[in-house]
Amino acid sequence: MIEEIRIENLGVITRAQVALGAGLTVLTGETGAGKTMVLTGLNLLLGGKADTSSVRTGQRSASVEGRVAVDAASPVAGRAEEAGAELDDDGTLVILRTVAAEGRSRAFLGGRSVPQGVLTELADDLVTVHGQADQARLRSPARQRQALDAFAGAEHAATLAEYRSTWADIARLDDEIDDLTSRAQDRAREAELLRLGLAEVERVDPQPGEDVELAAETERLAHAEDLRSAATGAHAALTGDDSGTADATAVAAVEAARRVLEGAGHHDPTLAQLAGRLAEVGYLLADVSTELSGYLQDLQADPLRLESVQQRRAELAQLTRSYGTDIDEVLAWYDAAGRRLLELDDGGERLAGLTARRTALAEALGTLAGTLTGGRRRAAQALADAVTEELSGLAMGGARLVVDVREAEEPGPWGRDVVEMLLVPHAGAPARPLGKGASGGELSRVMLAIEVALATSPESGAHRPPTFVFDEVDAGVGGKAAVEVGRRLASLATGAQVLVVTHLAQVAAFADTHLVVTKGASGDADTITESDVRPVTGPDRVRELARMLSGQDSQAARVHAAELLEASGVGR
Repeated sequence: MIEEIRIENLGVITRAQVALGAGLTVLTGETGAGKTMVLTGLNLLLGGKADTSSVRTGQRSASVEGRVAVDAASPVAGRAEEAGAELDDDGTLVILRTVAAEGRSRAFLGGRSVPQGVLTELADDLVTVHGQADQARLRSPARQRQALDAFAGAEHAATLAEYRSTWADIARLDDEIDDLTSRAQDRAREAELLRLGLAEVERVDPQPGEDVELAAETERLAHAEDLRSAATGAHAALTGDDSGTADATAVAAVEAARRVLEGAGHHDPTLAQLAGRLAEVGYLLADVSTELSGYLQDLQADPLRLESVQQRRAELAQLTRSYGTDIDEVLAWYDAAGRRLLELDDGGERLAGLTARRTALAEALGTLAGTLTGGRRRAAQALADAVTEELSGLAMGGARLVVDVREAEEPGPWGRDVVEMLLVPHAGAPARPLGKGASGGELSRVMLAIEVALATSPESGAHRPPTFVFDEVDAGVGGKAAVEVGRRLASLATGAQVLVVTHLAQVAAFADTHLVVTKGASGDADTITESDVRPVTGPDRVRELARMLSGQDSQAARVHAAELLEASGVGR
């Protein structure tokens, strides 16, 4: 419930504080006084579009602040907490909207700056707004279907939500099936190329690091004689030639030095240590000599092996040109290509699985659609009866509402039904669509009757927002019908907060709280006006009702106004 709205520098309103309570609150005032700005401020709090032209002339910005009482367990409180907002200690939520004259708009929720869209999300759970534009929307089949679905209750709403979810699942499956079908040729071409590549790699059967090993072997085979000459010379330098002459070899020289130092090492530990190190050198030279000998025995100039290695390297090079810079990358491509081929080959099975799932979902959707149709038809008769009864009380005796539910040519995201509301204006008249056969005044009363029916329905009433706003929905209504409009608004307000902007004293007389918007001149010239919003009670309220009745504060008008208050039963 909205407890309070504070407005600064919005249109003709310099500063106003509007305290709202439970029950029926009416907002009245002369044309141009600023009633529209109060609703504009409320619209801003509900996430409506900001208009820089609404900023009061000469001011840098306008602001609207609202204080809303919310249940801590409600969706509104939950969404506010998600946005980082905090409830006050008294359980209220503060909403603030500012509009700069240069065009920037900012929104705040519970002390936290939030996107405008967050306020829009909260609006549906906070307030239901009805105005002249909503009368036009009531003419649309979609809006009529929404009203019928709301009247049908919570179980119907759960079925509708399941239907919409299933519809969305089918739409996603259709996209996947279309994608698989349209890309079938491309997938087949990709699979064939992968098979060719995999077969080529399998034929060559490369081993990890094989290209590196073969490159080294090629170098050895291609330079076998040079390598033999180098190894032979080194071996001779270490151990002597085949004749056994070893006096000038490195091994002999090191051994001779070791013996000399070893003999003198008895007199100096340093020389003994050096002799030990020379012994180690000798062992190392002996090892190198042995390895060179083995190398020379294994080293062969094998032209046939060289040719075989070069052919193998050519095969490997063909793979690296196509699938990687080296054999390790080729093998990595081979693993990835194998997995991809499995995915592509699984396309047919996947398509079959998707198609089977779609068939199952389509059957479930058909069942849900049938359930929705049955629920709508039952609710249609109940809603028609309830609204017809309300219309009788709204001085439209003989009028009745017909709610037609028929099958659409194609199912849609809301089911397979077309909902159309028709009005029979009087007995014997044909039923005509609301969009064609109802005047503005009749539409106002039909919309009010539907809202009362929704609010008083045991199925749908608990799911309605706690606040209703009616902006001159009594346009085109007068006399006894106006009194009945006021009575119905008061009835609606017994279980909700109702705010009504009206020009009719017959409606205003039923209010629990009566607010008047007045205007006056400000500044040196009478070119700029400012408005104020104040509650009226007692004699002041009688005078306001008298003004609304006759346009002047006459004794006769006051008597009539007092009679209206007395007849309303509100007890003024």
